[in-house]
Amino acid sequence: MSDAVYEAEATGLLIVDPYNDFISEGGKLYGYCEATIKRLNTVENMKSVMAACRKAGIRVFIAPHHRWCKGDFLRWKHQPPAQMGADRAMVFAEGTWGGEFHPDFKPQQGDAVAQQHWLSSGFHNTDLDLLLKQSGIEKVIVVGLRANTCIDSTMRYAAELGYHVTLVTDAIAAFNSEEVAMTVDVSAPAYASAILSTKEVIAALGGTPG
Repeated sequence: MSDAVYEAEATGLLIVDPYNDFISEGGKLYGYCEATIKRLNTVENMKSVMAACRKAGIRVFIAPHHRWCKGDFLRWKHQPPAQMGADRAMVFAEGTWGGEFHPDFKPQQGDAVAQQHWLSSGFHNTDLDLLLKQSGIEKVIVVGLRANTCIDSTMRYAAELGYHVTLVTDAIAAFNSEEVAMTVDVSAPAYASAILSTKEVIAALGGTPG
């Protein structure tokens, strides 16, 4: 448990890649993530953290992955393996159900949606840092997918930029438990100022949602 205090005016909830392709049954990547989603109760925990944040007056920021479009990577000199795989599978394709946000995480009035990130970090080549700073945000609570790629990279980048980072250990998921463990047990202790469960985050925010 952390003794961190989450002031509403200085804290933002950062939801990474809440796409149907990731967290909805039938999504292109759901089958890969299903075991960890069910073991951790990821989607319900993401919803609970979001509800608690909204109740506490904490602003919600969404950091979405690039939506696939035909011809995106033409003439690219270097394309990393993870990006090549997503390109072949047409993951999060623009204009498709899989490329839409899960219904429970569609932006509400007052939420902020950052520019789409091309690979892993929600910050790199996007306006996420600008959106957070213009809102006076100094602390970010991070949830979403995929633990060892976008969550890990976004958490690290946030720390590099000087944010106080909280990783919610059971509001993330990945292709297997080892990937989750690498993020929670290896990466997070070096970059996250707080590593908390959903229940611990809600308690730190002052109660239970709804």
